[in-house]
Amino acid sequence: MPPDITGLLSLQERDLRLQELRKELERIPQEQDLARERLAAHQQAVDDAKASLQENEVAIKGVELDVGTRKESIIRLKQQQFETRKNEEYQALGVKVTHYTEEIDGLETRELELMERGDQLRNSLQDAEAAYATTKGGVDEEVDTLQKRADQFSREVESLEEERQQLLVGMDEELISIYDRLLKLRGAPVVVQITSERQCLGCHVKATPTTMVRVQSGKELVHCENCGRILYPE
Repeated sequence: MPPDITGLLSLQERDLRLQELRKELERIPQEQDLARERLAAHQQAVDDAKASLQENEVAIKGVELDVGTRKESIIRLKQQQFETRKNEEYQALGVKVTHYTEEIDGLETRELELMERGDQLRNSLQDAEAAYATTKGGVDEEVDTLQKRADQFSREVESLEEERQQLLVGMDEELISIYDRLLKLRGAPVVVQITSERQCLGCHVKATPTTMVRVQSGKELVHCENCGRILYPE
């Protein structure tokens, strides 16, 4: 095996790990976002439950105001009945009193229904808040664990990049240029074995006998005719 290949394999070992780590560092924020989205869904459920409860309470206050208005009207009408001397006017006022009384009965029934609904909505809100609290605990832990992993990976990336720079010292610049160009084009690995059956383990295409002989001679840098990767023997 040419000495240059040994250096490239050491370099590639770091690049393979760097490639893996960088994929993980791209994936981790996505996983954190997904976790936060789960929590956001529970927060929305809490907000919706609060809004429904508030809307119901506003409706109850509206009914209470309507009842109060009609009771005041009844008091006023009865006062007018007391003051009138005309039987026809007295009867007309009585009809209005009866009408408002019936409306009050209907409104009070509606108020009871709204109060019962309020109890249900408060229970729903409590359930939503409990689900949010449970989910938040899990999400916070998950996000924190992922962040610790990302921090660890970032430190490892920094260490590997330093090792990589040290490995480059003394290596042929043209060889490094070829390697880096292939790495950018193909992604690691770009230095691969060719099997005894002449198969490139990068693209799995069979190489020519001439290529196999050149690789085995170890005198030059040989590329796969199909994928361009650098070949070395088993």
